[in-house]
Amino acid sequence: MNNSMNVRIYPSKAKGIVKAPPSKSMAHRYLICAGLAEGESVVRNLAFSKDIEATVNCLRALGADIRIDGDAAYITGVDVAKPTGTIQILPCNESGSTLRFLIPICFLNGEEHVLTGSEYLMQRPLSVYEKITHSLELRLERFEDKVIVKGKLQRGLFEVPGNISSQFISGLMFALPLLNQDSRICVAPPVESFPYIDMTVDALQSFGIDVKHGYYQIDHCFFWIIPSGKYIPADITVEGDYSNAAFFEALNFAGSDVTVTGLNPDSLQGDKVYNILFEKIKSGEAVDLSDCPDLGPVAFAVAALLGKGVFTGTKRLRLKESDRVSAMQEELEKFGIDMVAFENTVSIGGVLRPPKEPLYGHNDHRIVMALSVLLTVTGGVIEGADAVEKSFPDFFDRLRDLGVNLAYGMDQ
Repeated sequence: MNNSMNVRIYPSKAKGIVKAPPSKSMAHRYLICAGLAEGESVVRNLAFSKDIEATVNCLRALGADIRIDGDAAYITGVDVAKPTGTIQILPCNESGSTLRFLIPICFLNGEEHVLTGSEYLMQRPLSVYEKITHSLELRLERFEDKVIVKGKLQRGLFEVPGNISSQFISGLMFALPLLNQDSRICVAPPVESFPYIDMTVDALQSFGIDVKHGYYQIDHCFFWIIPSGKYIPADITVEGDYSNAAFFEALNFAGSDVTVTGLNPDSLQGDKVYNILFEKIKSGEAVDLSDCPDLGPVAFAVAALLGKGVFTGTKRLRLKESDRVSAMQEELEKFGIDMVAFENTVSIGGVLRPPKEPLYGHNDHRIVMALSVLLTVTGGVIEGADAVEKSFPDFFDRLRDLGVNLAYGMDQ
């Protein structure tokens, strides 16, 4: 807390046009595919947040050659199945996507890999991989600051529950095409965050990987991964990010007048539904967050602005960068907002009032951005506001450009 950056936001209205930042979710996927491709790929329209930097640095540690020029990355991929004779250390920092996407890839050459990261990152669930590695007699050991893996992944039938993070399914999808025989990933219902799986399939197909999707036993879905031996290089542009754009749209419920541009209406991003969710909150309908858990904090903020909101499918919000249910409950209480939370539901009510004490960002970028929207109405301070650098480093610059009066620094 003492060394964190704080932001003070004064009551003010935002007005103007803002371009959505690049999608962090698609950027991770494109970078990994490019890092596995033979030859040079170009990934354009990147925003180098801490999470994206973590993926870039891990790919470099695996042997990919990456040159950054402005918002583009020129990437010459590496044959990750080829032994190197050394222990490779991958710095994941605080990026859950980086860690979960790369663990299966580290099992392709049979050698030891060390994936390092913050203490909190290492506390996040890895149960799917732990179960798979145990059944295949592969090594996966967890420590306070690292995960050590060793062994060689084999083709097979991988059964995973659908109500866990889709990142486990995506991680397997990145690695399995590089095996010499086909594999299947069978996902038991209920399947949550399905749009994120679709995004991974789309990225794989853009780099020449063939993935078939089907169903068995009516409601069980499977993904058939066709071995290709290699990824094909691509020149590809990252589309705008709906999940971060939602915070600017939320400002309109705080009396602002903001138009968001740069979003693909045909996007596969699950967070594309944010406007539908906001309208449901406004009309008093219950909102299901199962397929779009990243919209939880901003949806709770909109509910606080409107004085009402009922949410289901909130259980997975507790397994993100912070326990986002408890974090928002704690901070909304400072505004005089009642938030009642159960295992998988949340209800919100009350009248927004200026907080009488500083807010806390909980080391979570989405918590900080959600609270910032509320402070444009009431004014106040957020401690630990630098958490936005995880996904959206210029968030406060964008707010200031729209006319929000704020001060950002160590002394706020």
